[in-house]
Amino acid sequence: MYDIKAYFEAETIDEATKLLAANPNLIVIAGGTDVLIKIHHGEVQKAELLSIRKIKSLEGIRKLKDGRIIIGPLTTFTQIINNPVIKENIPILTEAALSMGGPQIRNVATIGGNICNGATSADSASSLFALNAKLRLKSEQGERIIPIQEFYLGPGKVDLRPGELLTEIIISPEDYMGYGGHYIKFSARKAMDIAILGVAVLCKIKEGRIFEDVRIGLGVAGPTPLRCLEAEAYAKGKSISAQTIAEIGKLAVKSTKARTSWRASKEYREHLVEELTQRALKVAIIKAGGEEIA
Repeated sequence: MYDIKAYFEAETIDEATKLLAANPNLIVIAGGTDVLIKIHHGEVQKAELLSIRKIKSLEGIRKLKDGRIIIGPLTTFTQIINNPVIKENIPILTEAALSMGGPQIRNVATIGGNICNGATSADSASSLFALNAKLRLKSEQGERIIPIQEFYLGPGKVDLRPGELLTEIIISPEDYMGYGGHYIKFSARKAMDIAILGVAVLCKIKEGRIFEDVRIGLGVAGPTPLRCLEAEAYAKGKSISAQTIAEIGKLAVKSTKARTSWRASKEYREHLVEELTQRALKVAIIKAGGEEIA
């Protein structure tokens, strides 16, 4: 059963923010793949829902003249997979989208819902962390833009203030141009399973053999998605070699806050961080124009 007390629909952003301002108890629903499950399981009672599915301005993907890529929060994972702007510029997000559920889920699940759900296992999160994505949030009081790293506050908790709505995901050209990337989702089953670990790695190479920049985003390695800042700092300016990559993998573990759950132990997750960071980085090097590292 679905314990739903009230249901509203908005057709514009202004209409949605007015409804949210008038009723702070409203839960925003788009694809519904997360919210409806919570209601069905009794985690939310007497739910008051605000559907934003009809707000066309929140859909789609576009690349601006200045190189910024704008992703509407109502964009489904299927649309992300098939979009030429994403394929050509940030294919690491295509890889993440492909790992999300099965075709039926990807057809309705939205990237905005995936982010706002606040789950550390969100398939898009680690790639968006590595891409330094920014989020535009709007309310009746105005709007603000924050880095995605500041949006996640804790397990299932995000910095979405009362009355606010996510309206854009923004990726700047300096955060993807010249980079090669790779995403790995590790799960017990290959299809339709929650990740035991998600690893997203981007790198930029100079002179064909030196790391100019490396970014590592992890999901399910802590209560929120995270970046491996110590490993990233170590990598900059280092010659590309098997030894350097191995050290980056070891340092990545230092940034984690893994815990034991029924899916995997803390120790196993840390082992996966070290190993999968290296694997993802080796693929990213090739995509960035470097040579294969054994």
